[in-house]
Amino acid sequence: MKDISILIPTYNHVCVELVSTLQQQASQLPISYEIIVADDGSSMASIIEANRAINDYTNSRYIERPENAGRAAIRNYLAEKASKPWVLFIDSDMVVRRPDFLRQYVDTPDEQAVWDGGICVGGDAHQLKNNLRYQYERANEHLHTAERRQQEPYRDFHTANFMAPKQLMTEYPFDLRFRHYGYEDVLFGMTLEAHHIPILHIDNPLSFEVFEDNDQFLSKTEEGLRTLHTFRHELKAGSRLLQRVEHLGWLLPLLRKYHQLTNKLERRFLLRHPSLLLFSLYRLGYYATLTDR
Repeated sequence: MKDISILIPTYNHVCVELVSTLQQQASQLPISYEIIVADDGSSMASIIEANRAINDYTNSRYIERPENAGRAAIRNYLAEKASKPWVLFIDSDMVVRRPDFLRQYVDTPDEQAVWDGGICVGGDAHQLKNNLRYQYERANEHLHTAERRQQEPYRDFHTANFMAPKQLMTEYPFDLRFRHYGYEDVLFGMTLEAHHIPILHIDNPLSFEVFEDNDQFLSKTEEGLRTLHTFRHELKAGSRLLQRVEHLGWLLPLLRKYHQLTNKLERRFLLRHPSLLLFSLYRLGYYATLTDR
């Protein structure tokens, strides 16, 4: 079994229940462990105050960072703080549903590899029928099985739920240029591939049950597309969307013009009606407008 540092980056999200569940599971295993939650400059005082309860749990601590450093920097910071030979990164909005979640990780073979447990989609389908993020994640849930992810292990790596040797995270940290939402995991996967470090996908998912409203999701999508465009040359081999855009050829200028004319109408429609077909067109159109800058 592996001694492990459980690392949770958070921003404006209460994750006390997540820590409680993980601490209970860890305490039942014959391992040495710690849980470190790093707050990346949250702007909501009530959330910071609520998360301070994490310090009351055994082998757990909550670190308050005064400024937002970004998605890559906060993960590198956590890896540096870790004292155990293995680190398990978990996004703060994930939910543990499996009673043997930690055991599945600490029982994996002791080899220099990254282990990706994946995600599943929770939530009430009826209550979330008009939530675009929920509908998008549910439609793509079949892509998150361990068997499917292992077909393209580097391209299908995500940071929400993975374990790695601390030494590996120190040697190959996340790229600090990725301050904004999106694609730091894609570049990390490509880095591991370039250095022939295996990513092994296992069936040990965390449940995704927190879904932002449609306006927030569209804004995050747009931010992610801007990130993708900024690093398009480096991400080309790892991004399916970039490859799709490249195949558009002469259609790209037409799509750009279409989006410029209709994006406000499309966005208003998506806020009320979560059409996945329109969402896909909106993403392509938004990215097409970035290529004209």
